[in-house]
Amino acid sequence: MTNIFSFEVLSGVLRTMIALSTPFLFAALGETFSQLSGVVNLGVDGIMLLAGFFAFYAVLLTGNVWLGLLLAMFIGLLMGLIMSLVSVTLKAQQGISGIGLQIFGLGMSSLLFKVLVGTVKTVSGFAPIKIPLLGDIPFFGPILFRNNFLVYAAFLLVPVSWWILEKTTLGLKIKAVGQNPAAADSVGINVNRIRYFSVCLGAILAGVAGAALSISVANLFQDNLTAGQGFIAVALVYFGGWSPIGVLGGALLFSFATSAQLWLQVLGIQVPASLAVMLPYILTIIVLTISVNRGKQPAALNKQFFRGEN
Repeated sequence: MTNIFSFEVLSGVLRTMIALSTPFLFAALGETFSQLSGVVNLGVDGIMLLAGFFAFYAVLLTGNVWLGLLLAMFIGLLMGLIMSLVSVTLKAQQGISGIGLQIFGLGMSSLLFKVLVGTVKTVSGFAPIKIPLLGDIPFFGPILFRNNFLVYAAFLLVPVSWWILEKTTLGLKIKAVGQNPAAADSVGINVNRIRYFSVCLGAILAGVAGAALSISVANLFQDNLTAGQGFIAVALVYFGGWSPIGVLGGALLFSFATSAQLWLQVLGIQVPASLAVMLPYILTIIVLTISVNRGKQPAALNKQFFRGEN
């Protein structure tokens, strides 16, 4: 109990927080693009699971983490195309389409795991990369500058996403389609094409999030590895007000909660294990309740576009 407030424990909690925030960032930033174009993809968790399995299996067979990452992105793209076809082209209800995708990803990843692997195995994932000089800074160096490639990429993606959405023509088109697709169509913007691009980009990043879990954070795969993290990533978009900066804040908050509950158990703090595990999900409900009106929701979010109709 006396060691819980030590610098060593605080450093450990923060290092774990940074690592755990990586899947959240990839998935939530990808979902931000999708939702800003007007499409809610509730299949993020299923995409993460299926992509995470293929990334893990590729590394298990070949030892090549880059091949695993590339395969995860490809699986994400395929799942994104399916979601786009069903929800954008065929005009199916987005929520039901996404849940169907999630169930497919959960079931298929579980089946493939049992058939091709059978038992929990570990792999050698992305190795830490120490940034010269910065990695030697006392306290902060090991926390921020001794991480692996996917961690650095996830945090770099935040300003890149902000720049794309706020400073480029592409970002303007994405937000225009999400706000008023009829007006966007009237000035020559291909609404379906923009939505296809946004959903597929979001799905690819969800695939990377799955790979981050299986070959970067946990370095293993098991049934339901995500434990609902894809749904939390969707919630982070609302919490962050459809802004990459807000998503970053939410990802760090939820990762800190998860890291804290892990360290509580490691330190043997007398907190019921079930309550500790529930902490991040309880936090999800609380912050969504508090931040429900935060930020401006895209006006055409979860609405189908029929050309010629206002």
